Amino acid sequence: MTMTSTSRRKGLGPGNQRSKVMPSRASTYSQLDKHITDWMARHGITLLRISLGVIFLWFGVLKFFPGLSPAQSLAARTIDMLTFGMVPARVSVPVLALWECAIGIGLLTNFFMRTTLLFLFVQMMGTITPIFLFPSEVFTVLPYAPTLEGQYIIKNIVLVSAGLVIGATVRGGWVVSNPEDCLGPTSVTPAS
Repeated sequence: MTMTSTSRRKGLGPGNQRSKVMPSRASTYSQLDKHITDWMARHGITLLRISLGVIFLWFGVLKFFPGLSPAQSLAARTIDMLTFGMVPARVSVPVLALWECAIGIGLLTNFFMRTTLLFLFVQMMGTITPIFLFPSEVFTVLPYAPTLEGQYIIKNIVLVSAGLVIGATVRGGWVVSNPEDCLGPTSVTPAS
């Protein structure tokens, strides 16, 4: 084996004991990165599902206690408008609370995920309607300066995205840290 002058200067070569004993920093970093990425791929969806479940259960429980949820009044008025006044706040708020708790429990227990995610997406569609029904309460300057209620509504984009990611796994899908681990043969030979 011939060593180049560059490898001799850096102490790299077959006779260098240091190169055999100590892994390079890049190799150590790569191994650590792989370990962390593998962990995230194994646990990320579960942690996302649980955290989303906690949020829905928590916010749902708050709606059972008048005055504790900052979104309660806006939610009640939105449901009143959407139902043309047929569902009063004394009914709509507890139903919404129960709905959100059901979503939270479904996510936390990982039971009935398709139904749970359907409930989540229906609830989220209702959540964005105040943007159109009550724009003066959602924005201080339309359309780019949201009020606190507006921020509360707009952040639901993240909840919908989380639901989509979780939904992609209900049929057995998973996250992989290295796509090369999933690749099959690059060419298929046709049968004769």
